[in-house]
Amino acid sequence: MSASSDVVPARPEGAGPFSHFERLVAWRYLRSRRKEAVVSVIASISFVGIMLGVATLIVVMAVMNGFRAELLTRILGVNGHLVVQPIDMPLSDYDAIAERLANVEGVTLAAPLIQAQVLASGRSGSGTGALVRGMRPEDLTRMDLVSANVRHGSLVGFAAGEGVAVGSRLAQNLGLTIGDNITLVSPEGDVTPFGTTPRVKAYPVSAIFEVGMSEYDSSIVFMPLEEAQLYTNTEGIVQYIELFVSDPDAVGALRPLIEEAAQRPVQITDWRQRNQTFFSALEVERNVMFMILTMIVLVAALNIISGMIMLVKDKGHDIAILRTMGATSGGIMRIFLMAGATIGVAGTLAGFVLGTLLCLNVESIRQFFTWLSGTVIFDPEVYFLSTLPADMDSGETVSVVLMALVLSFLATLFPAWRASRLDPVEALRYE
Repeated sequence: MSASSDVVPARPEGAGPFSHFERLVAWRYLRSRRKEAVVSVIASISFVGIMLGVATLIVVMAVMNGFRAELLTRILGVNGHLVVQPIDMPLSDYDAIAERLANVEGVTLAAPLIQAQVLASGRSGSGTGALVRGMRPEDLTRMDLVSANVRHGSLVGFAAGEGVAVGSRLAQNLGLTIGDNITLVSPEGDVTPFGTTPRVKAYPVSAIFEVGMSEYDSSIVFMPLEEAQLYTNTEGIVQYIELFVSDPDAVGALRPLIEEAAQRPVQITDWRQRNQTFFSALEVERNVMFMILTMIVLVAALNIISGMIMLVKDKGHDIAILRTMGATSGGIMRIFLMAGATIGVAGTLAGFVLGTLLCLNVESIRQFFTWLSGTVIFDPEVYFLSTLPADMDSGETVSVVLMALVLSFLATLFPAWRASRLDPVEALRYE
């Protein structure tokens, strides 16, 4: 056998899988022609559907992430991440325990606290329920969510023990301004021969704060810890110690360190346990919204199927000619795969760009529609968030893009398979 007989014939240039020829034919089938207007319209609808579906998913998930982050910041900015409560005896040595807990790595603030339900009244004469939180002045100053959002007055009087800090909505409801007295009535009063009498005392308002959640701004009264101990007849003790940490998601790892630093039996409750129902509801709503909005992308993918099936039926004669000219069934399948995948990829990328632009300008868009409709959309008086939050998560965004690409690819498999199985003889016979 001669050496020349062992030479494998070279494949013609441009005849391999996904070659220039196959890409050219696939692009040619996507181009609009007058007699193929219906196929072109369906392809355009599929493109727009995937684009809007991806953009909507990105925007909705970003807004829900923003809501969760804002609510988490406000809830944990006031209530703390961990609560340490005594088990065997009252917290009379709270200063020493708070100092030890503050030295635990990851703990940013340990604040001894007294809390009591009261009836508050002001100049307006009306009364409303309020929550007194007794704190050391230095601890309240380090709570940035409160100290950085004092709208009127200052915490100087609070630090000197000469006044209290109240929420903005509570001050508005009671008609209070800086220097006015707020009257607090506690049902747990003094015991007399005639029974228990409510404790009534007035305190000057030295600061009015606004943390951005109506529940807190309309109910909380911060009081110096020593004054709160006198008011609640708990001199020398506190109810619990609140801990603020640098990483709220790592509270589980801090539990053993906190128990060791306390040097006494304590019960530790973290923010996930105290707000489990609320944040679980947010998580369920977020997952349900993701599934519902995914249906938009799925419907657009089904449009790709219908459009590609019509394209295969319309191009039956062309497929037969390509097969008689030597095109393989695999080549025909790749041509229609590329034609359908082009719609999905282009729609997904366009949706990603559109969704990103909407997320970056969501507040401007809200203001525009507020001006256009003449009604306040996302009213701060109701939601008490001054802006519409949007927080794009890179992992979620990548998941949305990959999901749209996978659905688009799967949508092209069946029409492409049908095209590859087309019998050229039958197609030419009935042309």
